[in-house]
Amino acid sequence: MISHSAKTWNDIKSNDSWALFKIMGEFVEGYDRMAKIGPCVSIFGSARTAEDHPSFDLTAEIARKLALQGFGIITGGGPGIMKAANKGAQEAKGISVGLNIKLPFEQHPNEYIDIDKSLYFDYFFVRKVMFVKYAQGFIALPGGFGTLDELFEALTLIQTHKIKRFPIILVGSTFWGGLIDWIKDTLLAEKTISAEDLDLFKIVDTADEVVSVVLAFYKGRELRPNF
Repeated sequence: MISHSAKTWNDIKSNDSWALFKIMGEFVEGYDRMAKIGPCVSIFGSARTAEDHPSFDLTAEIARKLALQGFGIITGGGPGIMKAANKGAQEAKGISVGLNIKLPFEQHPNEYIDIDKSLYFDYFFVRKVMFVKYAQGFIALPGGFGTLDELFEALTLIQTHKIKRFPIILVGSTFWGGLIDWIKDTLLAEKTISAEDLDLFKIVDTADEVVSVVLAFYKGRELRPNF
């Protein structure tokens, strides 16, 4: 039989209630500040990518070319791929946003975020709402669990029609190829997804391809928050 202290359990419930105010505060600040920024694209990837890695320069090029097309760049605000994307945005004199998360390791705001567009979050789920609500596209460079988390959350929300569709682009056919093969050979074969779900994302290898996919998607479409 499970036993617990009534006092401890009540303390937990009380703390949970007060936490709601902090969560609401993060949503209010995030909505207020992000709504003023305009059309953006979110770029994801590993915080551990070194600056001499080919993916770093490719990310900066992608962000630079998107910024020149009028899109702001949103990242998680940290090092690696995030830093490269913010760097590319600033080099093109575009909008450079960082949605920072407070972590015991890895996460420190990079120097390429616009000073007035650096936001801080305690809660991953609040931060993810900001990415999804205000990004007109998701671009995933090679990354780890966090990148996969963002990728599959967006795919699920679009698949289930909880948000309007936007372009999801995986950059690096060599890196993503094994995952896509597994999705096709296992998920599709087991009928846990539909064939049309494979159309929710595209795989490319160059910055120009990324820009072409984004511009083609929005030709004749309105740019606005996703929900």
